[in-house]
Amino acid sequence: MLSISRRHAALYVTVALTALVLDQLSKWSILRHFDYRERLNIIPNFFDLTLVYNPGAAFSFLAGAGGWQKYFFLLLAVVICSYLIYAILTRQFGFIGSLGAAAVIGGAIGNVIDRLIHGHVVDFLLFYWNEHYYPAFNIADSFICVGAALLIWDGFKHGKTQKKTNETI
Repeated sequence: MLSISRRHAALYVTVALTALVLDQLSKWSILRHFDYRERLNIIPNFFDLTLVYNPGAAFSFLAGAGGWQKYFFLLLAVVICSYLIYAILTRQFGFIGSLGAAAVIGGAIGNVIDRLIHGHVVDFLLFYWNEHYYPAFNIADSFICVGAALLIWDGFKHGKTQKKTNETI
C-alpha cells in the first residue's frame, strides 16, 4: 500500500480541521446571536445572515421524511469520509484531489456534529436576488462544494495522467 508523506498528511488534516473549526465556530455564533428565522441584511437585495434548520441534505432533500433520514445521512457521511480517508492514504487522488477530499471530510464532520447535537443541520448564509433565493447553507457546505469541485478537477487531470501512463505500458 502506498502511503503519503507526513508533510502532506499534516496539510490534509489541517484543511479538514480548518473546515470543521470554522464551521462549528460560525454556527455557534449564529445560534448564540440569532433567533430561529431571524434575518440580518448584510448586502441589500443580495445577502443576509439568518438562522434556519435543515433536517435533510442539500436543498432540504428528504427534510420531511419523518426522522429516519438523520441516521441515513450520518451513515452516508461515515461511509464517504472513510472512503476519502482511504483514498488519500493510498494516493488514489492527486494533490489537488486530496486537498478536496480533506475539505469534504471536514465539512461532512461539521454537519455530522450538527445532526448529533441538534438533530438537524444549522444553516445561516442566505443569498438572493429580488424574489429568487438560493437555499440557505453553511461553512461546512461551502467546504464540501469546493472540495467536490477539486475532486472533479483532479479526476479529469489525474485520469488523463493515468490514461497516458497506461497507454505507454
